[in-house]
Amino acid sequence: MPGLLIVFLVLAAIIGAVFYYRAEQKRQARLRKWAAGHAWSFNAGPLGDWDQRYTGIKVFDKGHSREGKNIITGRFQGHPVTLFDYKYVTGHGKNRTTHNRGVVILACEFPTVPLHIRREHAFDKVGEFFGADDIDFESAEFSRKFFVKSGDRKWAYDVIHTRTMEYLLSAPSFTIEFGYGEIAVYKTGRCDPGRYEDAVRMAAKLHDLVPDYVIKEMKGI
Repeated sequence: MPGLLIVFLVLAAIIGAVFYYRAEQKRQARLRKWAAGHAWSFNAGPLGDWDQRYTGIKVFDKGHSREGKNIITGRFQGHPVTLFDYKYVTGHGKNRTTHNRGVVILACEFPTVPLHIRREHAFDKVGEFFGADDIDFESAEFSRKFFVKSGDRKWAYDVIHTRTMEYLLSAPSFTIEFGYGEIAVYKTGRCDPGRYEDAVRMAAKLHDLVPDYVIKEMKGI
């Protein structure tokens, strides 16, 4: 019986791997088709060094065995964009966990300052008790629903003004990071073309919501 159980488990693992591979091939084909519809380039990858390319984006500093696959590059509303399936690993052996993110990066034509924006979760309340540095805003609703962190509070207040808060309160749920010259929008798991479309549009909208006077200040004009 133990021998039969091992054989069954091996066969189940093989069948599962085959189904996963086929599903991934179909998903990749959908992404290729969607990218071609935008006249964007597609590279199956994998590619690494994302932490070196975008030093201000903290999600790329997590874990190890980091890589991006299904990388799509092009322009959206005049801005260079990069979209990809990002993966990193935490732990080792039996404690090894793989984390997947669907990431969109939009390049800005002006310098930016690292800024992290995401929906609040229950653990944030515990963090507040221990003095976690979450930035609050005039909108009580926004402060209650979003966790915001930056080493430059003025930059955070300049970028997250009333119209930005109104937009984010009604926008799809993504994590947002400003780096050193780019905006990253990402979500746990992997994105289908529809989700990538939402993320690209969010990144472009956030770019457009940065006030002109802030852009001039950042450019030194």
